[in-house]
Amino acid sequence: MTVTDPDVALFEELRPTAAQTFEAGQHKSLPVYFAWAAVNAGVVLLLFFGITGSASGWWPLLAITTLLGGGGAATAWLLYKDSTPGIKNHGVWFSGLNRRGWAGWIAGIGMTAFYCVLYWWKDGWGTHPLHGGVAILEPLSQLLRGGPSDKWFLYGFAYTLAVLVFGVRMAMKYRHSRYHLIRTGSVAFFQLGFAFLLPGLLKQFSQAEFYFSYFWPLKPEYLLPFSIGWTIDGGSLGRAMILWGALASFVAVPLLTYRFGKRWYCSWVCGCGGLAETLGDPWRQLSDKSERAWRIERWMIHSVLVLIVFVTGLLWIHEALGRPWWSDGGQAMYYKTYGFLIGAAFSGVIGVGFYPIMGSRVWCRFGCPQAAILGLFQRFFSRFRITTNGGQCISCGNCSTYCEMGIDVRAYAQKERNIVRASCVGCGVCAAVCPRGVLKLEGGERTDRFEGADAPLHDMLRAMGVLREDYDR
Repeated sequence: MTVTDPDVALFEELRPTAAQTFEAGQHKSLPVYFAWAAVNAGVVLLLFFGITGSASGWWPLLAITTLLGGGGAATAWLLYKDSTPGIKNHGVWFSGLNRRGWAGWIAGIGMTAFYCVLYWWKDGWGTHPLHGGVAILEPLSQLLRGGPSDKWFLYGFAYTLAVLVFGVRMAMKYRHSRYHLIRTGSVAFFQLGFAFLLPGLLKQFSQAEFYFSYFWPLKPEYLLPFSIGWTIDGGSLGRAMILWGALASFVAVPLLTYRFGKRWYCSWVCGCGGLAETLGDPWRQLSDKSERAWRIERWMIHSVLVLIVFVTGLLWIHEALGRPWWSDGGQAMYYKTYGFLIGAAFSGVIGVGFYPIMGSRVWCRFGCPQAAILGLFQRFFSRFRITTNGGQCISCGNCSTYCEMGIDVRAYAQKERNIVRASCVGCGVCAAVCPRGVLKLEGGERTDRFEGADAPLHDMLRAMGVLREDYDR
């Protein structure tokens, strides 16, 4: 049969883009190979200086940052620049990196190992594996913080670089959507400015290394009695930091969540969410969508919230009683229990290390106490909802597949019900991948989101099982 010109045109339109074929190892573009070679050269330099510890001065830092950061950003730009705007996920389940294949497991093991070394390597075990990377950043640390580099500065730098580089990938992939472009720019801005540069500058001026984009209960130390003393030592600026943290936790959170839902923080400001939305984007489809996972999620995340509320209350009572049990105000107890289990093992090792195995929002979905509070406000007291036009739904399942929080979005669309879930971070990807425009992120009257929304406290008791009334929500 002779292939007509329209058939050829249709074939060309449906053919996978450069980005998709590259991820499957098929892309042959020379500029992409050069950009990717720069990234690999950066890795080689990093390994060389990291192992030998011979970095001195600015040139190794500038060379590695340019090769890794510039090469990575250029690779993302070149892969997507000639593609038709619009999200395309062709071949995702054929990539070993993206579907828990051997490459995914290697990536997961490597990321988990990095966090284990970062948190728990002991000085008596010999030279720290990250000492070379710490040495590379010495000039930048002296310039920004006025002091020597350490493993936490290395971590902050690598974290920020990942958000920026993979943010370019995110912006190019989702460039047809103004919402996603602004959202990606927002998380990059807050990570670079509020979570990296500003804390470093504060340390330069002998102030507490305060992260303005984190607050209680995600950053419990900012309202615990033993750490407030350190901050107050910074004078009026230190007291302003405490006031900022308190206002953010108890004023900004309920007000902004009422207006925008939890997306204002989880998808626009938070560094954890920023890394999940950029570095973690290739693995968002791995989240478990089962009802069993939903039940586990609700028990786990609210248990962590109850735990940190209990610990915070206990330490303040202990302080009011004159420190009868712990002379250090409970600092050691806190870091050995909650700090170890939740702050390090859960949020870091599992939360990021398991991206290639469990998806990009493991911590946000199952453990983050800030997400738990935001979720309660969003579920019962917010105006935010994702509306559905079920008559247009073709049940393709894209929305559910690419929901990083494990929500079965398609089930809601088929029933023509608003999506008002505590776990939803309002990333908007479900709406973006829908080929029929079924889903829309909206903020309207709080009382018309679902049946029972006009009595939020009553509905909260019902959701907790205290009341047995049952109705669709």
